[in-house]
Amino acid sequence: MFNLTYEFKLKPTKQQSKIFEDWLEQCRKVYNYGLAERKDWYKSRSCQINACSVRSEYIIPTNAKRPTYASQCRGLTAARKTIEQLRAVQVHVLQQTLKRLEKAFVSMWEQGHGFPRFKKHGQMRSFVFPQLGVKPLEPGRVKLPKIGWVKLRQSREIPGLARVKQARVIKRSSGWYVMLTLAWDVNIPQVMPHGEALGIDVGISHFVAVSNGALFPNPRPFKRLERKLKLLQRRVSRKRIGSGNRRKAQKKVSKLHERIANIRKNYYWELAHNLCDWAGMIFVEDLNLKGLARGMLGKHCLDAGWGQFFQVLEQCCFKRGVYFQKVDSKKTSQVCPNCLTETGKKTLAERVHRCENCGYTTDRDVAAAQVVLLRGLAAVGHTVKMLSEGKFVGIPMKKESSSF
Repeated sequence: MFNLTYEFKLKPTKQQSKIFEDWLEQCRKVYNYGLAERKDWYKSRSCQINACSVRSEYIIPTNAKRPTYASQCRGLTAARKTIEQLRAVQVHVLQQTLKRLEKAFVSMWEQGHGFPRFKKHGQMRSFVFPQLGVKPLEPGRVKLPKIGWVKLRQSREIPGLARVKQARVIKRSSGWYVMLTLAWDVNIPQVMPHGEALGIDVGISHFVAVSNGALFPNPRPFKRLERKLKLLQRRVSRKRIGSGNRRKAQKKVSKLHERIANIRKNYYWELAHNLCDWAGMIFVEDLNLKGLARGMLGKHCLDAGWGQFFQVLEQCCFKRGVYFQKVDSKKTSQVCPNCLTETGKKTLAERVHRCENCGYTTDRDVAAAQVVLLRGLAAVGHTVKMLSEGKFVGIPMKKESSSF
């Protein structure tokens, strides 16, 4: 099974937009009710046996089982019989909201995330249709259960033989969007190492340095628009809470944040396709992004968004048939790529790599990218040959013949 997600902008009518808003609010209430039910059960089991809380006590029978996704779905079915607002929403949409709550608790238990929080008004921004009807897609429109046909801006053609698996409706500051998950009953083989190899080093002064010497600038979208964002946020703080002017000012802030995200994401995809045009293998550093975000240059690291770039590059490599792998990032700037000797730590002001052992000189970031390339080629079983102009070529290792 092979899945791809296509995103399109919806063009709903005023009545359909009102339905979307109502459904988001009902999903938020179901999410909060399910979270309160689970939280009360945990609180009732956290008090001591020989003492009671001074402020309040959660009294739930000892034989009451822990609320789960299945039990809360049964409770949702009973609630829909008495609450008219819940009956107006498609039942699978509400069930997917409870499944979203279940995933939040699983992430807390298995991945160490925080305890799920209640959603304020306006914080629920998407709902999911896990199933669509027969032939839900036509040129320029999509058919959503219980809503009907909704127009969309079809920016690209949908491949043939694809089955629409689910649809997610998302509310953003620029309008409504739909994410269609398309499925094919095929198995895609894994991409094998082949062709020319590239090593990539990410940074702040230059966003990407490539082992062949190419340097790509850092767009810094947040830094360029930070002054405008500060001005808009100041206007929001001066408006009365709950007023219409405050909502209008908040919408302008949201639009600017979306603009920053779009600039960043568009640059990532253009750069990823450019790199895939050059190589058949791409190697990047396996960075501790959370640690870098907490450091002295955390603001600039978050503005660069290396983690999202690696995700985009990996997706682009998969679509273009390019091999992608992460390698160890330790001491990439402290090793000479020519003689593989450690040159010691460099300060941030040192932008040129000069090896005292062999005399190899190049840009600091390019040298780190070449070290990443060497480690990547070693990981896939290739030997390395360095040309006189400073370029590295990977040669597949010959298998030793064995006789029995």
